[in-house]
Amino acid sequence: MAKGTAEETELPLAKAAEYLLEECRMILPGIQALFGFQLISVFNQSFAQKLSAGEQRLHLVAIVLIVIAIALVMTPAAYHRESGGKTVTETFLTVSTRLVVVSMIPLALGICIDFYLVARIITSGVVIPLLAIPLFLVFIMLWFVLPRWRSLQRLLSR
Repeated sequence: MAKGTAEETELPLAKAAEYLLEECRMILPGIQALFGFQLISVFNQSFAQKLSAGEQRLHLVAIVLIVIAIALVMTPAAYHRESGGKTVTETFLTVSTRLVVVSMIPLALGICIDFYLVARIITSGVVIPLLAIPLFLVFIMLWFVLPRWRSLQRLLSR
């Protein structure tokens, strides 16, 4: 069943599904905590005082992005339950993996937007909030480039 090199081993479908669902369980509490803080901040008296109407709408966009990320991360478990929960298919793993990977995009954007707003409140300068852009690039590097680094190296060495 398992094949690959010493560095790589292909997992049986059941084990791969177990790992995938466990990863979702690990990601979800952090995203939900962030979502909770986003909601609480709206009810803080200084929210309306320190953020312009446009910045408040930007915070709403960040909330929507985090909600989308939550929905995407929760979907593999719902999909597994709705499809019977007793069998695992290659399609389930493919769809679920893509959902989790895609969830990282709205998550990174939501975090960076809120980072921008917090930095803007803390520092009244223009330069510091612009750190949200390099922060987004860090997320892209760690979440998308790094996992594919070996494949990119192999491709470039040919």
